[in-house]
Amino acid sequence: MKNWIANTGDKVFVLALWLLVAVSCIAVLTSKASLITYSLLLYVPLFSIAYFSKYKSLKFGFIAYLLFSFLGDTSSLFFTEGMLIKASSVFYFLGFMYLLIMILPKFKLSEVQPLVGPYLISVFLIFAFFLFQIYNILNLTLESTAEVQLFGLKSLSLVVLGLVAFGVYLNTQTKLSVLFLIGVGCLFFSVILNYINLYYVYRLEFVAIERILYTVALFFLFKHAVLDKEQIQEEKSFNSSKVLA
Repeated sequence: MKNWIANTGDKVFVLALWLLVAVSCIAVLTSKASLITYSLLLYVPLFSIAYFSKYKSLKFGFIAYLLFSFLGDTSSLFFTEGMLIKASSVFYFLGFMYLLIMILPKFKLSEVQPLVGPYLISVFLIFAFFLFQIYNILNLTLESTAEVQLFGLKSLSLVVLGLVAFGVYLNTQTKLSVLFLIGVGCLFFSVILNYINLYYVYRLEFVAIERILYTVALFFLFKHAVLDKEQIQEEKSFNSSKVLA
């Protein structure tokens, strides 16, 4: 019975994943601006419903990330075109920071292997260099200084989040760390495509891939939350059985 419930939970998440992928593709293929905009409102709520249908609680950091991501997704409903990119950037930045706060305690410097530390620093410097170059280009092409600064903050927070997630994976190599790393990786490439659509060339194909990557990112982040919840429950059951014994 327990295995059936677990499999049902997996099916619900997979169903939510494919449903959102289908909605994203239909929105882009029909080229309807309203459908492209409003379909984004389904992503966080649908996965949240799938999660809370089985589990009754969620870590505060992940709840905060979902809240700010949803606010970023719905920014187009509340802000004018001039403020839209700035407002959504602020919300997404705050969401990334809460993800970073959630994973950071698992990144312990004392457990970093001798080769891992220099490797992560090298990767960070490479990403920081390219980010600085893009920042300079946008600083010359965009009139809004605030928008450029928010681009820098949002991008830097995502790079740091990705490196910390990668560092946790290299140190632990657990299923939990793999799920989180894949989720953050998909989120990273989704944001890159969003930048391309905003500042370079707008193509519906890129919008579709961006939405699919965002969907897959949420799927793996929620699967991380599910596995984390199940492991905590198993530890509690094991400790209580030891006490009773």
